[in-house]
Amino acid sequence: MSTGTLLAIIIPVVVVLALVAVAASLLTRRRRLRQRFGPEYERTVGGAESRRAGERELKERERRHDSLDIKPLPAVSRERYTREWSGVQEEFVDRPAEAVHDADRLVTSLMHERGYPTEGFEQQAADLSVEHGSTLEHYRAAHEVETLSTRSKATTEQLRGAMVHYRALFDELLSDGGRAQPARS
Repeated sequence: MSTGTLLAIIIPVVVVLALVAVAASLLTRRRRLRQRFGPEYERTVGGAESRRAGERELKERERRHDSLDIKPLPAVSRERYTREWSGVQEEFVDRPAEAVHDADRLVTSLMHERGYPTEGFEQQAADLSVEHGSTLEHYRAAHEVETLSTRSKATTEQLRGAMVHYRALFDELLSDGGRAQPARS
């Protein structure tokens, strides 16, 4: 077999193998991002101009998150937050709108103490999405009702739902990824 014939066989094989490797790499990255971000993956990719742009945004979120000093809470802080949450839940009976605002403030305070920046809802959501993608929709739903409540446009049922949504994120943030027990009602 001549050198030309060998090259005519080897070059296409190498090109095909390289393409397969690139495709496998992209699929692996996509799968990892989907697993890490959960429902937030589809939300971000669906809202971006392209899948590649959405995935680039998620990678940027990971880089930002990796630069943060996220830390577990000391037991005394977990106990304090648990007591404060109980107070917010009790407040809901007589003052539901105020309780939702207090729940929002308590979740923000908890985020801050854990090491998450709290400079605005969209950035908070982006930072939380890296480790808490599965509960992020709870936070979005609660925040939407809290915003309605600020304008006195939320029903009592919406406020109750907001408390449930805040509680889901609160428990996850309080539990340090499952290493501690969540707050009890």
